[in-house]
Amino acid sequence: MPSDLERAMEMLITVFHRYASKESGNTSTLNRRELKLLMETELSSFLKSQKDPAAVDKIMKDLDTNGDGEVNFEEFVSLVVGLSIACEQLYQMKQKQGAGGVKKQ
Repeated sequence: MPSDLERAMEMLITVFHRYASKESGNTSTLNRRELKLLMETELSSFLKSQKDPAAVDKIMKDLDTNGDGEVNFEEFVSLVVGLSIACEQLYQMKQKQGAGGVKKQ
């Protein structure tokens, strides 16, 4: 039976490939529309919190480290890692606030 972490890794791979094959037929990369659809569906809270209407374009540009106009799995994982780090930092802040009701420095 797979562990929680193994299931999480499997789900990351599954989600990436579900969207990578939506439009272009290339199952190894996400084009801009596929990335936008993935973010609207799988990261809707994050995307709604972005005030910039060009957020997806900026994210695409930042992720596309090899400059090919598409996001491969390795580039996609950097988005997930960055968001996970930010979420964990918020989690730690809330833990500290909840411990005494006052934010600890």
